[in-house]
Amino acid sequence: MAKVPKSWILLASIGLLALNLRGPFVAVAPVVDVMQADLGFSPVILGLLTSIPVLCFALAAPLASLTTRRFGAEFAVTLTILGVLAGVVVRSAGGPALVLAGTVMIGLAITIGNIAVPLIVRRDFSPQRQGTAMGVYTAALNIGSFLTSMVAAPLAELAGWQLSLASVGILAVVAIIFWTFAVGARTAFVPCADVVPGGQEHPAVKGSGWITAGLTAGFAGQAFSYYAVTAWLPSYLNDELDMSASAAGAGSSLFQIFAIVGGLGVPLATKYFSTTTTAVTLGVLWVTVPGGLMLAPHLWWLWSTFGGIAQGGGITLIFIAIIKLARDQASAGRMSAVVQGLGYCFAAVAPPLVGFVHNETGSWTPALLLILASTLTFFLSTTLSVRLVPKGR
Repeated sequence: MAKVPKSWILLASIGLLALNLRGPFVAVAPVVDVMQADLGFSPVILGLLTSIPVLCFALAAPLASLTTRRFGAEFAVTLTILGVLAGVVVRSAGGPALVLAGTVMIGLAITIGNIAVPLIVRRDFSPQRQGTAMGVYTAALNIGSFLTSMVAAPLAELAGWQLSLASVGILAVVAIIFWTFAVGARTAFVPCADVVPGGQEHPAVKGSGWITAGLTAGFAGQAFSYYAVTAWLPSYLNDELDMSASAAGAGSSLFQIFAIVGGLGVPLATKYFSTTTTAVTLGVLWVTVPGGLMLAPHLWWLWSTFGGIAQGGGITLIFIAIIKLARDQASAGRMSAVVQGLGYCFAAVAPPLVGFVHNETGSWTPALLLILASTLTFFLSTTLSVRLVPKGR
C-alpha cells in the first residue's frame, strides 16, 4: 500500500479542524427559540450567544498569538480542539450560566485556532501549496457552518436543544484523533516553546506597516459584510419578497454554500491571474450583494451566489497575503493577530448596527448602503494591499 504523504494528512487535519471553528456558534441560531422558551433568556442574551465568539476573536487575538508562540503551533491547535469540545459540553450541560460560560470557552478556543492555522500553513507547506491549504481551510469553515445549521433544528425537535448543540462535539472528537495522527501524540499534547520557527524567510517588504493597515481594513470590510449579511439576509427576504421564514433561511444558505467555491477557487485563480485581478474580481462580486438587493431584489439568488463566492474567496486571499508578505513566522503571527483582532471588532458590531439602522429608518436601503460601504472598503483596501505580493512567492 502506498504511503500517504504527510502533507496530505496535515491538510486533511486542518480541514477537519476548520469544521469546528464556526459551526459550534452558528448552530445556536436555528434553535434559539427553543432555548429562549426553556431558559427564559432575553433577546439581548440570545444575541450574545452568537456575538460572544466574534468578540473573543477580536479581543483575545493578542492572547491567542502569545499562546501560539509560547506553547507551539501544534499544541495551540490541540488547545483549540479540546477547548471547543469542553465549551460545547459545558454549554449543553444545563442552565443559563453554563450556556454563557461554554460560549465564552468556545470563542476563546476558536480564537487560538484562527491565529495558529495560518502559521502552520506558512511553515509546513511549500509556497506552491500554501494557497491550496488556505483554500481548504476557509472552505471547511463554511462547510462546518452549513452542516451544523442544517442539522441543528431537526435534531433539536427530536432530542432537545441540549443534545442538538452537544452533537457538534462529534466533529471535535474526530478532529483531535486526526490531528494526533498527523503531528504525533508528543507534539500534539506537549507544549514546546522552543519550536524552530521554520517557514520561508523573505526580505522585508517595503511599507509593511501600510500593508498591514490595508489588510486590516480589507479584513474589517470583509468581516463586517459577512456577519451583517448572514444575520439579516433572511429578514430582508421575508420583508421585501414576502418569503416564509423557512424559505428565506434556505435561500440565504446559498450565501454559505458558494463560499466553498470562493475558498477553493482563489488559490487556483492566483495561479493564472495576478493577485490584483483576483482581488478586483472578488471586490466586484461583493459589491453586487448590497447593490443588487437594492436595484433588483428579485434576483436575490444571484446576489447570494456572488456574495458567497466573494466572502469565501476574500478571507482566503487575505490569509494568503499574510503568509506571502510576512518576513518570517514571528512577523506572520503579529500581522495575523493585528488583522484579525481589529477586523473582528468591526464584525462584532455589524449585526446590531445594521439592525439598528433598519429599525430606526424603517427601510432596508440605509442598511444596505452601510453594507455597500463595507464591501467597497474590502474592495479598495484589499486590492491595494495584495498587489504588493512579490512574484515568485
